[in-house]
Amino acid sequence: MHPSTVHRILSRYRMPRLAHLDQATGRAVRRYERARPGELVHVDIKKLGNIPDGGGHKTLGRAQGRKRRAKAGYAYLHNAVDDHSRLAYSEILADETKQSAVGFWERANAYFASVGITVERVLTDNGSCYKSRLWRDVLAEAGIKHKRTRPYRPQTNGKVERFNRILAQEWAYARPYRSESQKREAFTGWLHHYNHHRFHTAISGPPASRVPNLSGQYT
Repeated sequence: MHPSTVHRILSRYRMPRLAHLDQATGRAVRRYERARPGELVHVDIKKLGNIPDGGGHKTLGRAQGRKRRAKAGYAYLHNAVDDHSRLAYSEILADETKQSAVGFWERANAYFASVGITVERVLTDNGSCYKSRLWRDVLAEAGIKHKRTRPYRPQTNGKVERFNRILAQEWAYARPYRSESQKREAFTGWLHHYNHHRFHTAISGPPASRVPNLSGQYT
């Protein structure tokens, strides 16, 4: 059967796109958006392989790149995304321990506060660093509620998962880098572009359009 015919049949019966379905249940994912900045912040960690000096497989070819890749190690991107505005705070750290996660959150919370956003609730997955007493206590001391996703339901934390995909496509794998330091130097500029200039279809503009106190919006 021709694909266009299949599309017409599915449209006739109002079948949702596969991308809009929960892979575990086959049910349509219910979209939501918080009413104000800070009402909910999504937090997650994205693990990426470091690029060895001289480049990886994109620069040298897959066979040679794999030989050089073994000793390069990994980077852990700790990410926090505001549900309402999609404003993101991100850091590249050496691990995903509870100490690193807590330190990251304290700096992320300070960043959100600096632009007038008071964080009320944080949503994470069930990673060990987010189940630690240290994480629990730091959020409780700040009066922030902590909520975790249901097991095997990463789409519940979908906004930060989407941010993870965007940074991978538009920064980490967007072009061949000659070293890890070169890739990291590009990250600061990319994150500024994401927050201040990158058009987000769901909010009809960049995150900065929903955060009036965000400086550097036109640079």
